[in-house]
Amino acid sequence: MSTSGGRVGLAPSVAAPATRLDPRRVARPSRPATRRRRTPLTWARGGGLAALLFLLPTLLVFGAFSWYPIVRTVIMAFQHTNLVQPARWVGWDNFRTVWDDPLFAVAVKNTLYFAGLALLFGYPIPLAAAVIMSERRRGGGLFSVLAYLPVVIPPVVAVLLWKTFYDAGSTGVFNTVAGWAGLGPYPWLQSPNWAMPSLVLESTWANAGATVIIYLAALRGVNRDLYEAAGLDGAGVWRKVWHVTVPQLRGVLLVTMILQIIGTAQVFLEPYLFTSGGPDNSTVTVLLMIYDYAFGNSLGGDYGAATALSLMLAGVLAVFSAGYLRLTRSWSDA
Repeated sequence: MSTSGGRVGLAPSVAAPATRLDPRRVARPSRPATRRRRTPLTWARGGGLAALLFLLPTLLVFGAFSWYPIVRTVIMAFQHTNLVQPARWVGWDNFRTVWDDPLFAVAVKNTLYFAGLALLFGYPIPLAAAVIMSERRRGGGLFSVLAYLPVVIPPVVAVLLWKTFYDAGSTGVFNTVAGWAGLGPYPWLQSPNWAMPSLVLESTWANAGATVIIYLAALRGVNRDLYEAAGLDGAGVWRKVWHVTVPQLRGVLLVTMILQIIGTAQVFLEPYLFTSGGPDNSTVTVLLMIYDYAFGNSLGGDYGAATALSLMLAGVLAVFSAGYLRLTRSWSDA
């Protein structure tokens, strides 16, 4: 503070010197890190070549035994060949030959009939068996072995064994058992009405064991508290199965269903060994028709028609599987 001429005033403020910024120290916006261009040399040094060398045997095996046959099948579907004479390109004629074959509609109908019966009996039976076996406190391991035992038996041996059981005479095993109850004898494999259900019965017996083991493994992951809570609410056995077991196993159930549909659509062994498509073409299936196209003639089969029908079956199953997975995606993830 200063006094001048009797006036009181404030001392003039001194301005601070301006700070000069060093342009080299000014923060500049960071540039995005540029990714180094990957060259074959850097890829090899990073372990890519070693990984490729490890994968090479597997790729060769898949290429020789999986990918090459698929490509070869697609090519042969548009050729007329019996693998003896030179192949001749025919375009879509093989597909027209299969489509115009009067046995084609019969084979498709029989395949759908077999698949429907197999789903009707072969789908719920393994689930019911697994639920019953999981509820038993003792002997669970023994029942699991007995359930899986038919899967261990070679399929050809199982079919030939059941073929003796299906003897249409009164001394046949099944007719003898039916005779104890005053029933039969039944024609089994000799009747167009009985032949396909007989094939489904043997197929269910032979393949249900693997599905039972899958369901048993899945049931171990179900929380037991849910069953106890359902029991406290007064739920019986079937309500527990429907409201607890089935929702908890919905993902497994969807997978086993699509696998069973694909498997039954490709049924071959049972109609080939049991009836060879008879009687009266009542057990001719799509795969049996493919076999007849390829190997039915001892002088050389029509492999072009056989591969064309194979592609048609593969295409139908691929479209069906894609649609099935798309429609059930939300339910399986819920």
